[in-house]
Amino acid sequence: MFEVLIVEDDPMVAMINKQYVSQNPHFHVADICKDGLSALEYLKTHLIHLVILDVYMPRSNGLTLLQEMRAENIDVSVIMVTAANDTATVEQALKLGIVDYLVKPFMSDRFQQALEKYLFIQQSIQRVTTFSQEHIDTLVGSTGEKVLEQLPKGIQTQTLDVVVDYLKTHKNQEHTAEEIADQIGLSRVTIRRYMNYLLETGKITGQMNYETGGRPCMVYRLG
Repeated sequence: MFEVLIVEDDPMVAMINKQYVSQNPHFHVADICKDGLSALEYLKTHLIHLVILDVYMPRSNGLTLLQEMRAENIDVSVIMVTAANDTATVEQALKLGIVDYLVKPFMSDRFQQALEKYLFIQQSIQRVTTFSQEHIDTLVGSTGEKVLEQLPKGIQTQTLDVVVDYLKTHKNQEHTAEEIADQIGLSRVTIRRYMNYLLETGKITGQMNYETGGRPCMVYRLG
């Protein structure tokens, strides 16, 4: 379970962000701070893995907080969720090593993609002891065929690669969406979405299994 701090001065936006985070079972909202100064003090005394960070806030804005977090060597990842879309702000946030940048207003699916991107990075680091160039290219999202491929809304390249890699590793086996979700560490709703995409594109096959002794379920096999 990853602990999340939301830093947002608008109570309604903060509540929406909390609802979005809570939709993913791998995350827990530890607290909400209304400005950068209180957030910095909170981060110094609490274990937080991920910060959902606004830019425009009183006392200390999001970019200032981000700079201070890096200067203090606070080991935490950041997803920017803000109305700020000017070049200088985006460039500075990227230089300070954010995971993702969401411009308000946005859809719930885009927020979930940002969370999945964070999960992908963390799980890759935990699973792999030595990275090949292919792994690194996937991790940092470098340009190439996979990244340039036009994917439908709700399908993210990094997460898709994780699912396909798992299927390739177990290519002679049949899997349910629930089994894949438990092994990869993503939600079952997310995995079903990716399996439907892979079915539609012909990369996997699927058939209904009626021999479960209970409710029939779909099983999948690579290619």
